[in-house]
Amino acid sequence: MPKEKLQKKFTTGFMVIEVLIASSIITVSILAAMAVAQKSVYVSRQAFHVSQAAFLLEEGAENARIARDNAWSNVTALNSSETVGIFTRTAVASSVNRDNATKDIVTSGGTSDAGTKLITVTVSWKEGGTTVTKTLQFYLTDVFS
Repeated sequence: MPKEKLQKKFTTGFMVIEVLIASSIITVSILAAMAVAQKSVYVSRQAFHVSQAAFLLEEGAENARIARDNAWSNVTALNSSETVGIFTRTAVASSVNRDNATKDIVTSGGTSDAGTKLITVTVSWKEGGTTVTKTLQFYLTDVFS
C-alpha cells in the first residue's frame, strides 16, 4: 500500500474518533445543563411554596387575634382546619398553666390561666412526595376583660 493512501486512511480514522469524542462532550454538556435547569425549577417552586406558607401562617395568627377582639369565647373554642389551594391550615387553642409563685407560664403543674391561650397555627402541603409542615406558636391574652 502506498504511503499516501495509508496516511489518508489513518487521518480519516482519527477524524471519526474526534467527531465521536466531540459529540459525546456536547451530549454530556446538554444533559448536565438540563439537569441543572430542572433542579432550579424545583428549588424555585419550593421557595415559592415556603413563602406562601409563611403568609398563610401570619394570616392564621391574624384570624386568631380578630377572633379574640370579637369575643374571648371565640378563642377558647378555636379549633379550625381549612384548605387553601395545595395547603392545609389548622389553628388550635390550648390551655396555659402558670406557676403559682412566679406567674410564669409552665409546661406542667401550676394553675390553669383562663385568660391566656397557646395558639398553634400549622400549614402543611405535599412537596415532591413528602409532606412539609410549618408551625407558628404564640400566646394570646384576653386583654379586654
